[in-house]
Amino acid sequence: MKFNKIPNTDLNVSQICLGTMTWGSMQNTEQDGFDQMDYAVSKGINFFDTAELYSIPPTKETCGATSRIIAKWLKKTKKRDQIIIADKVTGRSGMDWIRPGEKETRLNKKQINTAIDNSLKNLQIDHVDIYQLHWPDRPLNVFSGLEYEHTDTNEIVPILETMEVMASLIKAGKIKYYGLSNETPWGTSQYIKLAEKHNIPKPITIQNAYSLLNRSYEVGLSEISIREKIGLLAYSPLGGGHLTGKYLNGKKPAGTREVLWGNRFDRYRTPNTEAAVKAYCEVAKKYNIDPAQMAIKFCIIQKFVTSTIIGATSMEQLKKNIDSIDLLLTNDVIKDINNVQLIYSNPCP
Repeated sequence: MKFNKIPNTDLNVSQICLGTMTWGSMQNTEQDGFDQMDYAVSKGINFFDTAELYSIPPTKETCGATSRIIAKWLKKTKKRDQIIIADKVTGRSGMDWIRPGEKETRLNKKQINTAIDNSLKNLQIDHVDIYQLHWPDRPLNVFSGLEYEHTDTNEIVPILETMEVMASLIKAGKIKYYGLSNETPWGTSQYIKLAEKHNIPKPITIQNAYSLLNRSYEVGLSEISIREKIGLLAYSPLGGGHLTGKYLNGKKPAGTREVLWGNRFDRYRTPNTEAAVKAYCEVAKKYNIDPAQMAIKFCIIQKFVTSTIIGATSMEQLKKNIDSIDLLLTNDVIKDINNVQLIYSNPCP
C-alpha cells in the first residue's frame, strides 16, 4: 500500500480508503464488515470512511448501524490507534429520525454538537479524525446533474456558523480536523475565505464523486485542491458499480444495488452511460486489464486525489479493488481513456 500525507496535518492516509456504507444493511452483515476490515488492514489500509446516517439506503432502523459495527471491530482488535476514521454529519434533509426531536437535519451549532456526540457514542471512540459535512445546508443539486438552480432563501445556516462549530469541536478534542463533502467550487472558496478572515481552521479534504463516468471535479475543484492543499477523497470510483461492466446489456445481477435499491441511483442511468461503459471496457480489454481496476487506479493517480474510497459487498470484490493499487496505467492507456471522455463527456455527473 502507498500513503499520502494530508497537508497541514499529522495524518498519513492509505491511497485506498475503505468505504463502509453497506455494512448493517440488506447487502452486508456485521460479520461481513469485520471480515472486510480485517482484510483491508492486512493489505495496509489505515483509513475508514463512515457516516452518521449509514448504512445505505438510510432508514430509521439502520441509522448508525455501520458505526456500531466499526466500534465492535475496534474493541475486538484494539487497533484504534492504527486507523484513521473519517465520519460525516448529515446535511440538510427531511430525515427527522436521524436526530430525534428535529424536523430537519441542519448544519447548525445545536445539531452538529448533537451529531458528533451520537457518532462518538456509536463508534465508541473519543474523537473522529476527519469530521466531514456530508452535503451543504443550502439548497443544491449535489447528487446528480451539473445545473445550478438558484433558490433565494434566508433559511440557510451560515457557513461561518458551521465553521465555528467545527473549530469548537477541534478545540474540545472531539475531532482532529474537518472536511467537506458534495461541495462546489463556490462553497469551497467560501470556507477558505472565511477561514482566513476569522482565523478558523480550514477544511483539509473534500469528499466528492469522481470516476471515469463523472470527471466534473476536474473543472474548478481540482485546481482548488492543488493550490489550497485540500485533497479529494474520491467516492464512487466505479460509478455505482457500472464501470465493472456488470450492468451492460440490461443485466441486473441478483443482490446488486440496481436490484435492491430501486431508483436511488438514477444518476448512473443516463442516455450515454451504457455506451461510455462499453467504451471503457473495450480500453481495458485492449490492454488486458480488469475494467474495475483500471477505473479505480485512474482515480488514485490523479494529483488532486488524496485517497480513493472503495466499497464492496463481497470479499472477491474487495480483493480485486484493493489490488488495483498495483496496476500500472501506461501513457497509452491514459490516452485511450481520455479519448473516451472526449466522446462521452461526464455522462453521470
